[in-house]
Amino acid sequence: MEAMGKYNEELGKAGVLLALDGLTPPATMSARVTFKSGKSKVTDGPFTEAKEVVGGYWIIQVKSREEALEWASRIPGKDNEMVEVRRMFHINRLRSRDPKGESKRSTATPSPLR
Repeated sequence: MEAMGKYNEELGKAGVLLALDGLTPPATMSARVTFKSGKSKVTDGPFTEAKEVVGGYWIIQVKSREEALEWASRIPGKDNEMVEVRRMFHINRLRSRDPKGESKRSTATPSPLR
């Protein structure tokens, strides 16, 4: 935990950290919501086998994929742990109304590598 705290501090000092959080173990209030034919279904989860667990996440803002991978390679991971690096996109607006009161749909746009 100490090494992870130091890593998180480095992200903050470098000015690239936007958000981070740890996640509770799957046995504590986890669930999976699936969708089919316009209906949702809630199942205890998130995994059938608890061998794979998402322990937390970082959201960082960097200039390139290479920089993201460089930061990821510095995570103090243990044997058999894995970090997934993904590019983020954000939704500009969820639902808004134009000046005439008509509803507009949301638009998703890719953002720079984060």
